[in-house]
Amino acid sequence: MVKGGYLKMLLHGRCSFDCAYCGICRRENAPSFAPKELADLICSLWKESRITGLFLSTGIPRDCGKSMDDLIEAATLMRRGGFTGYLHLKVVPGALRTDINEAARLANRISINLEAVDKDRLSEIASVKNYESDLLRRHAWVAEAAPGRHTTQIVVGAADETDGEILSFMHREYQRFAPASIYYSGLTPLPGTPLARAAPAKPARMRSLYAVDALVREYGYSQDETAAALDEEGNLLPGDPKINVSGDRRIDPSSATREELIRVPGIGPKAAGRIICMRGAGQVVTEKMLREAGVVMKRAGGYLVVGGRVQGRIG
Repeated sequence: MVKGGYLKMLLHGRCSFDCAYCGICRRENAPSFAPKELADLICSLWKESRITGLFLSTGIPRDCGKSMDDLIEAATLMRRGGFTGYLHLKVVPGALRTDINEAARLANRISINLEAVDKDRLSEIASVKNYESDLLRRHAWVAEAAPGRHTTQIVVGAADETDGEILSFMHREYQRFAPASIYYSGLTPLPGTPLARAAPAKPARMRSLYAVDALVREYGYSQDETAAALDEEGNLLPGDPKINVSGDRRIDPSSATREELIRVPGIGPKAAGRIICMRGAGQVVTEKMLREAGVVMKRAGGYLVVGGRVQGRIG
């Protein structure tokens, strides 16, 4: 699949694992490439300017070591063949540390999918993978080999996890491993899989999870802060999580710190930075100045006190 010049491919299209959500699980007669065959194809597409980058993953038809070796060989041959484009390599569960280090050397980004929030949830959807040894240990190696250049992913809705469990996972991930990002893949039930009749993940849920992720990753929200976005059953409340966690606190933007400013709905990191710079240049904080800084006053007004006056209604 090509999207914006970015090609996504599987080296081996068959997998011996039993992940309940996966469409290639136990699939017979699936297409597969030899490493040189794939490398030649990618180099040809690159030289013809038909692609700008490659996301390369693989199924595991037999054992993890052989699949990872093939992945590394394909990437090595691509680089030797003149492919200098963006390369994202997906590390397989159980990969050797030396192979992970080599993947980090060859690729712009590497990742390993944790698939679930913890070992108990993973056991409900994938019996072959060991969460602690196959995934978490390798995840730590990935983080060490490619600091700032690694990601991970979980499948949302496959194991009936709550949003609260996902938020706890999110905070652990960013604190312990500092990935560049976490991807949340909403369950899409596929025919022929054990979860074929499961309910698909709702788009609204996915949007809210990504919104909370941004609050944690970009704004530095703590776990106690994001907990305010959850209901009593551990699910995210309807609406914008940033508004839901803001409560009724109001700040004075003429003296507020950056951390206080970015916690106001309608004020992002860039707008907060501009406000602080404009204040430092001697500008008086007014509604006009805030708009010029990029503040969305329709959302932010109720949380701001400017010149002794509240600028709008909360929410």
